[in-house]
Amino acid sequence: MSVVMMALGPFRFSLETAAYESLERTAAWRWESNDRIGRAPALQYAGKASQTIKLQGAVFPAWKGGIGQLDEMRALGDRGEPFMLTDGLGFVWGRWVITDVSESQSAFLAMGAPRKQAWTLSLTYYGDDEVASPAARTQAVIGPTL
Repeated sequence: MSVVMMALGPFRFSLETAAYESLERTAAWRWESNDRIGRAPALQYAGKASQTIKLQGAVFPAWKGGIGQLDEMRALGDRGEPFMLTDGLGFVWGRWVITDVSESQSAFLAMGAPRKQAWTLSLTYYGDDEVASPAARTQAVIGPTL
């Protein structure tokens, strides 16, 4: 049985299948520019932007997992839905969507099958769907009340 590095919905990343070699996570915040007469624009905080994750790795189809692993990634993207992302340590990252799958094939066999498939998978955080109650939103703005 293979130890799972990370799971995106039904897809499992592991050392025996599609292992990722790097994970790049980006967090950003939105600052809107407001023009002012005779002065430089002022910035106003407008909240968090979507987080992104980029996983990069390689598949060696002749070893384990087979040549169809990247097709499985693309098929998940075709479903057009968010998937739960969980790492091997048990941390639940929340729901993420696949925005891009790229592939580079190399080291071909005589019949044209690649011996190596380098890949990049780009994910964007889907966002929270729970809407806080009016009391919770007020408390977040003014702080706890007595």
